[in-house]
Amino acid sequence: MKFLSAPWRWDFISSSGKQKGCIFCKIPKDLSRDSLICYLGDEFFVILNKYPYSSGHLMIVPYDHINSPEKISPESSTELWDLMNRAISILKKNFSPDGFNIGMNIGGAAGAGIKEHTHLHVVPRWNGDANYMGVIGDTKVVSYDIYHVYEKMKEGFSK
Repeated sequence: MKFLSAPWRWDFISSSGKQKGCIFCKIPKDLSRDSLICYLGDEFFVILNKYPYSSGHLMIVPYDHINSPEKISPESSTELWDLMNRAISILKKNFSPDGFNIGMNIGGAAGAGIKEHTHLHVVPRWNGDANYMGVIGDTKVVSYDIYHVYEKMKEGFSK
């Protein structure tokens, strides 16, 4: 069996257990650089991942504290799907990724870091973005500054 090392995720893993309560419920619902929230919808907000797998890695998070997508109403699911498609379009326009990983980790066994509050990941990918640097060099290369990505995403969602 092969293992892929992701040492840049350690800050998230080691600090997540120290906080009391749900991090998504505690995030201020404002459009400020510090919040990294790019868009506030009716049922969901869009936030950049503070510990991204790649530049532009964002999450679409329901305001409701729910732990699984089957608890999202059909009407709310429409907004979730729309925000995912808008995020993809904005990322394509501004950063030209070669592809995307999109998904949810539901439950601890599936790798959910925040298992009590479901959220959808949208991860832009570029050819060659998973290379030896993270595995051998203990270094993560992030091509864009997170605040640059934030400004582009916020601007894209405002249109």
